[in-house]
Amino acid sequence: MAQAVEEWYKQMPIITRTYLTAAIVTTIGCSLEIISPYDLYLNPVLVVKHYQIWRVVTNFLYFRKMDLDFLFHMFFLARYCKLLEENSFRGRTADFFYMILFGASVLTGTVLVGGMIPYVSESFARIIFLSNSLTFMMVYVWSKQNPYIHMSFLGLFTFTAGYLPWVLLGFSVLVGASPWVDLLGMIAGHAYYFLEDVYPRMTGRRPLRTPAFIKSLFAEEPVVAARPAEVRFAPPPVDHVQPN
Repeated sequence: MAQAVEEWYKQMPIITRTYLTAAIVTTIGCSLEIISPYDLYLNPVLVVKHYQIWRVVTNFLYFRKMDLDFLFHMFFLARYCKLLEENSFRGRTADFFYMILFGASVLTGTVLVGGMIPYVSESFARIIFLSNSLTFMMVYVWSKQNPYIHMSFLGLFTFTAGYLPWVLLGFSVLVGASPWVDLLGMIAGHAYYFLEDVYPRMTGRRPLRTPAFIKSLFAEEPVVAARPAEVRFAPPPVDHVQPN
């Protein structure tokens, strides 16, 4: 069992493995009171005035208590982050990292702006950790890129992957969780999907082109489709050859 888990962990692509490890270590550290969540949460005043820049990153690493909800989000993080990195972003690690960076920036900006809008500012003020929203963003992007895959929710009903974010949002509402966390992930995910997939098809321009300095951080491996050597095709049977 331990060997199978170790093998599964080693086979994870680099970004997924790094993020999953950081999230688990941070959450366990807080549960054991080695780390204080008060040193991790997003606080614009402390970031700007006290130069606690790390909060911009650490608020994406803490997933609250070690409970069923934590395991639920770790499953989604490991599954959909891995699926994106291995399939949609195969051979494009820098682009995948840039997608996460873009999503984190949109989420942070949305929370900061929302905190200044009357009537909703109180709801946004309660959102001090954006880890769940970033995970939901990955689910949303994956669902948009794989909309026709058939899925089942707890064996109760089946649906196509394009509806997965809405199913999860509905489930969150049913169990009494705040819908804002999932909605933020959907906003960030749709912003990325539109700018990366829809807008380039409409205009021929790609506004989310990964900067060169980010590409220089990752050694990209070309994706090569293997094919048998010396493949020879037999001529068609004589009775199948059409006369000129």
